[in-house]
Amino acid sequence: MSFLSRTACILLPCALVACSSSPAESEVEHLSVEVLGTASLPTNSFTQGLETDPDGNLLLGTGLWGESRLERFSPESGETLAETPLDSRYFGEGITQAGDAIWQLTWKSGQALKYDQDLHQTDTATYTGEGWGLCNTGEELLMSDGSATLRHMDPETFAERSTTEVTLEGKPLEDINELECVDDSVYANVWMDDNIYRIDPSTGRVTAVISTDAIDKSRYTNPDDVLNGIAHIKDDEFWLTGKRWEELFHVRVR
Repeated sequence: MSFLSRTACILLPCALVACSSSPAESEVEHLSVEVLGTASLPTNSFTQGLETDPDGNLLLGTGLWGESRLERFSPESGETLAETPLDSRYFGEGITQAGDAIWQLTWKSGQALKYDQDLHQTDTATYTGEGWGLCNTGEELLMSDGSATLRHMDPETFAERSTTEVTLEGKPLEDINELECVDDSVYANVWMDDNIYRIDPSTGRVTAVISTDAIDKSRYTNPDDVLNGIAHIKDDEFWLTGKRWEELFHVRVR
């Protein structure tokens, strides 16, 4: 805005001069999901990470001490195609694919576990703090640690490149959990929250709040049975699930 425009906004009514203190792009969309169908989730799944592989199968990362695993399964048939248990010292968290590799976070161990496509562990990397959610933008990995921070990680070495603070209408969005990168946005679960948040990872600004009220969660009464698990299918369609849930929900965001 020029000096003349700023002066006009002070001296003249906004009806005569276009005055704006908040640009249109700062507005947050309010969206919802439509349930298109369901599929079975593998039993005993404390879901911490969920992602579609190139063949349309799902990669699933689960948590809990002594029960964590990485699994590939078919959402259509329910068949487990490959499975690797984690060492009992690890509590599994978010997962993502990076080229021919798959990365899996651990909660408090500061270790990222690297696998090949057959789910054989090939390497590890170290990071500070806790590991929660993980996704791949195509150029870097985005990681959450339970705070309002997105951590930008190198997809080869897992070294931290930078961080971005996530805000919703100017306030920090804490407890960011499972992540799903889609185009130029990242979709995030927030711990103990039934909404999904669409975030611009370059600025940290929440661009949409997505209600999941259309999903019947009434039978999931344990405090830990929270929404957690986002896998992009195509366009505006996703698989959604939660910790200890028995099913996946095929939804469309609208």
